[in-house]
Amino acid sequence: MHMHSTTTDSDFSKGSVRGNILRLAGPMTLAQLINLLYNIIDRMYIGHLPENSTPALTGLGLTFPIITIVTAFSNLFGMGGSPLFSIARGKREEEQAGRIMGTTFSMLVIAGVVLTVLVMLIKEPLLYLFGASDQTFPYADQYLSIYLLGSTFVMISLGMNNFINAQGFARKGMLTVLIGAVLNIILDPIFIFVFGMGVRGAALATILSQLVSAIWVLHFLVGKQAVVRLTRPNLRVHWPLLKNILGLGTSGFVMSVTNGLVQIACNATLQTWGGDIYVAVMTVINSIREVVSMPVNGLTNAAQPVLGFNYGAGEYRRVKTGIRFMSIICVVYTTLIWIILLIFPRPFIHLFNSSADLLKLGVPAMTVYFFGFFMMSLQFSGQSTFVALGRSKNAVFFSLFRKVIIVVPLTLLLPHVGGLGVYGVFLAEPVSNFIGGAACFITMMRTVWPALGEKKR
Repeated sequence: MHMHSTTTDSDFSKGSVRGNILRLAGPMTLAQLINLLYNIIDRMYIGHLPENSTPALTGLGLTFPIITIVTAFSNLFGMGGSPLFSIARGKREEEQAGRIMGTTFSMLVIAGVVLTVLVMLIKEPLLYLFGASDQTFPYADQYLSIYLLGSTFVMISLGMNNFINAQGFARKGMLTVLIGAVLNIILDPIFIFVFGMGVRGAALATILSQLVSAIWVLHFLVGKQAVVRLTRPNLRVHWPLLKNILGLGTSGFVMSVTNGLVQIACNATLQTWGGDIYVAVMTVINSIREVVSMPVNGLTNAAQPVLGFNYGAGEYRRVKTGIRFMSIICVVYTTLIWIILLIFPRPFIHLFNSSADLLKLGVPAMTVYFFGFFMMSLQFSGQSTFVALGRSKNAVFFSLFRKVIIVVPLTLLLPHVGGLGVYGVFLAEPVSNFIGGAACFITMMRTVWPALGEKKR
């Protein structure tokens, strides 16, 4: 029955669960770190421009919500398709897996093209709505106009890379991102400083690098090494499959879009209460949060194909081991990071900008923002478990609950409370981590956990 052409590498029902998760987690975390370096390197160079570095950095910060939303669409299809792909492979249905991958690819391309056109048409009112000022708008506009031209490549490289990882080729998946990031790191200073293109240079370096990544992903997926290949007949959009892909991908999509919404609410509120400088502080804090939450992201993403495969294969004891392992590591790590950020906030801020104003305002803001950071990991663990086992409704609900029901209203309300002003915006985050994280994790332990005891073994 198990005599199939799958290598042990991509059969997650064998070997230790911890080993399987960690084998994927290393390369996947690195891949995410490198992917983040894309944006972060842009911010580091621009935050240290000889003149106008703060408005330029703020302008870049204003484009994130829009870029986050573009990325959300690659998650919608990529993260919706890949767990279904893993479950299909766990059941040994290779043809079905191929159709899932082909449908995902076609949808990524269609969405990429539509988004580019749409955002191009409405970018000016959008950016002003999101907290741009006349001083920062030109920078945001320059970056976004070029970035959008390459958004389809971004979607292919991000969305389809999930399928390289889901087949157990985590190192290859890491290379996808590494190739792009190294190129970006090389091209950035050349375009920004040597050719004097400033913000435009940063955007151009990013999209050229993403183009190369996209070519690499497709080259691998149509090639000999892939267990399940991307083939022309499978590029037809299979509607019934698309429905399932959207069902599962919605959670990652909603998470990204709501991330964008939270950023918009924060930037617009900070613009009102504190002006451009606080939008810059938030850009820096967001960058730091992305860097430090990376390993948690990597570990929980690596756990998903392993949990999904074992769930598909009916190995429920292994699923429980995986959930326990993932949760403990996440909590320990986020607690350590919280302590480090409390004691040494300055070096982290220095990475992105060396202006004295920004340091002075940034340190207290950071202390508030990262309070109780470990609660964030409970959100991640609960959420990943829901996604891996195909319980998309729960995953979507908790994502919305934390961001839309808690963070956004608090961001708008807290500045009015007890003279909190700007700090109200930074306080919304820890409050939502405590309420949202606890609710998500407890629900997972009360619903998923008992159900895993009932079936096989």
